[in-house]
Amino acid sequence: MGREVYVVGGYVRDIFLKRTSQDIDLVTVGSGIELAERVAEALGRTKSLSVYANYGTAQVKAGDLELEFVGARRESYSRDSRNPIVEDGTLEDDQNRRDFTINAMAICLNAGRFGELVDPFGGIADLEKRQIRTPLDPDITFSDDPLRMMRAIRFASQLDFHIVPETFEAIRRNRERINIITKERINDELGKIMRSPRPSVGLKLLDRAGLLELIFPAICELKGVEIMEGKGHKDNFNHTLQVVDNVAERSDSEWLRWAALLHDIGKPQTKRYDERLGWTFHNHNFIGEKMIPRLFRKMKLPMNEKMKYVAKLVGLHMRPQSVGEQGVSDSGVRRLITDAGPDLDDLMILAEADITSKNPNKVRRQLEGFARLRERMSQINDADELRNWKNPVNGNEIIEYFHIAPGREIAAIKDAVKEAVMEGKIPYDHDAAWAYVLEIAPGILGTGTTEASTNCEKA
Repeated sequence: MGREVYVVGGYVRDIFLKRTSQDIDLVTVGSGIELAERVAEALGRTKSLSVYANYGTAQVKAGDLELEFVGARRESYSRDSRNPIVEDGTLEDDQNRRDFTINAMAICLNAGRFGELVDPFGGIADLEKRQIRTPLDPDITFSDDPLRMMRAIRFASQLDFHIVPETFEAIRRNRERINIITKERINDELGKIMRSPRPSVGLKLLDRAGLLELIFPAICELKGVEIMEGKGHKDNFNHTLQVVDNVAERSDSEWLRWAALLHDIGKPQTKRYDERLGWTFHNHNFIGEKMIPRLFRKMKLPMNEKMKYVAKLVGLHMRPQSVGEQGVSDSGVRRLITDAGPDLDDLMILAEADITSKNPNKVRRQLEGFARLRERMSQINDADELRNWKNPVNGNEIIEYFHIAPGREIAAIKDAVKEAVMEGKIPYDHDAAWAYVLEIAPGILGTGTTEASTNCEKA
């Protein structure tokens, strides 16, 4: 086609960082869509082509590879939008619009210059120095597209790079500009920070830059230490970041990391000073669990099973410790297994990650308690069944047998059955549970229910 074509951006950066990638961005001087169509034609049946005419881009999927095509362009921005005015341009124009020097490198694909690196801003040197800086004036870069501020911090967290002082100060100066970015785009960057090897790196940078209080004020409320009568509590913000890192060492699950980030979110509301006990945070786990749906809705995080999972772990994160401290009774273990269900392993990871005390004796006692708990859980015969707890007695079965309307009595009977299973009074099966229902129903339903009493007598 007689076109200049270059691989640009993250794929080039990752070549030099020896990181694998399946996404390749290609820039051509001319129409990116036309080039994509020709490439797709050449690849034949092994490809799929998607064209985004409004953006002048196209994507070709070939096996595991995703090739993104765009024409070289120059961009200009208005003050109140991150959507640029786009014009055709040269490779130089295209590199000038890139966010950071390490993402502004290009490699030529044309036969006469194949493999030639075009690095006008010293991206290779910045890779060697493990630093992040903008190609042009950072104030213009971040004001034009404020999401780049979060991208700088995300790359620092993912790659363990540092942001050069002049670039970081520009982030601080322009932090209020983040308010023009949608919560969905912010959450995308937050998620990538949470999935990085040590999420605390990015979270601390967001805090230092003044961005965290703008995008996630609830977390900032954990900061600080208050002292009364010479007694202070730990800084719950720093504790939380340590817990997140502890979880990240053991799990790749993004939403388990979110649960770690939010596990103490109820502490600011429950903090009290007691002259005898010192600082207390009673029921902060239950308050935190109730806060999660409102928080997710406000931040436009997913209001689905992921939210329910995070809320559940926040509500339960104290349970393993309390069960361990109570001597690991069978009933306590059974309740824990039942309430945690399929998320029991994740709950244990979170509970153990929550141990950040600098008192070695306290750490030893807590770890010993968790070890006893794990051992006892492995000895519970019906542990696997309890993880998938389903009450062996169906509410409709109770309604039909006793000829009563749905109501609190049904829930009371089912709760009594669950309690009996947890206490080991009856086996976890239907026949034993139903026999127990016939035994306890008269007391719950009362003698005023004639038909129910008659049925019980017949039984």
